[in-house]
Amino acid sequence: MVVSSRFVSVCERLGIQDEVQFIPVRIEEHPEPYFILNPLRIIKCIDEARCEEVRFLEPRHEEPLRVGHYRNVVGMKVDPEKIGDASIFRPWGWQGTLIVSERVKQAIEDEGLLGPKFMEV
Repeated sequence: MVVSSRFVSVCERLGIQDEVQFIPVRIEEHPEPYFILNPLRIIKCIDEARCEEVRFLEPRHEEPLRVGHYRNVVGMKVDPEKIGDASIFRPWGWQGTLIVSERVKQAIEDEGLLGPKFMEV
């Protein structure tokens, strides 16, 4: 995920810069700085019983290093007890998703940052 320096500032204000890594990147025709956001935490937190649908990668899917990871998650729900005090992270096995706390979501909205779509999990 590519983010602006305004997002970096939000993370600094919230004191969560130790939960993420920002890798500088240049985007043609945009002189302002941008960064690749790399969340540093992966948490095994998906509550499979509460999700609408969960499918797993199997040996037949020809991804041997990812067997047992999620192939599909619909209506994802997480177990808050497994998350602890994390503010921004990816769920183990389904790393295309970025999860942020309500506090981070509110700060992003207060800053007027565009781009992310939020869903309660």
